[in-house]
Amino acid sequence: MQNQIIKLPAVKELTTFSSATIYRLISDGEFPQQVKLAERCSGWLLEEINSWLECKINERGDGGQQ
Repeated sequence: MQNQIIKLPAVKELTTFSSATIYRLISDGEFPQQVKLAERCSGWLLEEINSWLECKINERGDGGQQ
């Protein structure tokens, strides 16, 4: 599904980060920003989270290959 929005619990599960870490990384410009959906509702694009994770894997130098 294109443009699939996921909520904070799913982002936490995918990254293993706490809420505080996610928001700190966003503040530091090091993590995808959330999309404001309504006054008190936001989510993240799954594709952006997956791309961010792929970049982190590739930064290891071996592309994630064992």
